[in-house]
Amino acid sequence: MNLKTTLFLSFLSLSAFAQTESIPAESILTKKQKGNFYATWGYTRCWYSKSDIHFKDRSNNYHEVTGRYNDYDFTIYDAKAKDRPDYDQIKDVANITIPQFVLHIGYYFNNKRDFGVEFNYDHAKYVVTNYQTVHIKGSFNGQYVDKDTIIDPDNFLHFEHTDGANFFMLNFLKRWKLYEPSKRFNIGYVIKPGAGIVVPRTDVTMFGERLNNKFHVAGWIAGLETGFRVEFLRHGVFEFTGKGVYADYRNSLVLGKGNGQASHHFFATQLTMTLGLMF
Repeated sequence: MNLKTTLFLSFLSLSAFAQTESIPAESILTKKQKGNFYATWGYTRCWYSKSDIHFKDRSNNYHEVTGRYNDYDFTIYDAKAKDRPDYDQIKDVANITIPQFVLHIGYYFNNKRDFGVEFNYDHAKYVVTNYQTVHIKGSFNGQYVDKDTIIDPDNFLHFEHTDGANFFMLNFLKRWKLYEPSKRFNIGYVIKPGAGIVVPRTDVTMFGERLNNKFHVAGWIAGLETGFRVEFLRHGVFEFTGKGVYADYRNSLVLGKGNGQASHHFFATQLTMTLGLMF
């Protein structure tokens, strides 16, 4: 091989190497990159179906405050309930978690950002409406009742999950892009089926005695969330969604030193707005 041929081959090798090196590192990373994390925070409103609430405690423990023994097993039928948004607390940063807030933490499995998984926590609040007329059936200290009555919080009953009805769900997410005028802005439609557990802190007043219980895994929940998702400025995320769930509280704590239980189930609908970041 003569000198000219050697120099020519060397030049080709260097040119090829230089072209390879000139590929932007950002382009290489983009090809290797797969998936995105995101986190959003916002607030929600909730509407609940009527529910039958069953209260039971056969421990027969004596209450010094009320002078009663815990011996009851009764159900109130078609009880109405509502949420408690507490939005007036948002202005106080120290109380930002008091209103009915929502937290989403998710991960897209691909660069198209059209399929992923999401952890969903809803700090929803459930309050049985005071002074409504319900039908009650069951026994109190051996006495059987079957009649209509008024839910009087002072003399009979008040029942709420307001330190949270607390929905913890794992959702699968599917997204379709509807409008994308640029790489920095797009509007999509999302659907999120999921299921999980409920961890309420039940605040109950029975026969004049009140107890705000500890947090407790009380049952399960399943539902479907759907709505619009806007991604902007590459990292911003905004969602406006509606959600329907079925929640089964099989073992909520009430009076009775851990022996008192309440169980009920209901359907709920929610409207939610969240804002966050993708990274």
